[in-house]
Amino acid sequence: MNWYGVRCVFEWTAASGRSYEERITLWQAPSADDAIALAETEAETYARESGVEYLGFAQSYRLGDHGVPRAGTEVFSLLRDSSLEPSAYLDAYFDTGAERQQSLSDG
Repeated sequence: MNWYGVRCVFEWTAASGRSYEERITLWQAPSADDAIALAETEAETYARESGVEYLGFAQSYRLGDHGVPRAGTEVFSLLRDSSLEPSAYLDAYFDTGAERQQSLSDG
């Protein structure tokens, strides 16, 4: 059995618009496919209980041969090829201005 981080994507809709959520959950399973199956079952429950839609998109990442996850264990990694310069890449994929996040200085 290995540990896997599985990322699932959800759509939240409200009168004010649409938001997307990426959730990464940890699963112990014999294979990536089994981890995804476990995560998708949980994703359907999460979506139903939260009133959101699971978009049927899941990606898994095997944590490696570290045994039980501990502080600092990498739980998900994804490489994406891009010709964008670093600042433009971050703006395009991670800091569009539409994220719901709090800055560290906001307390």
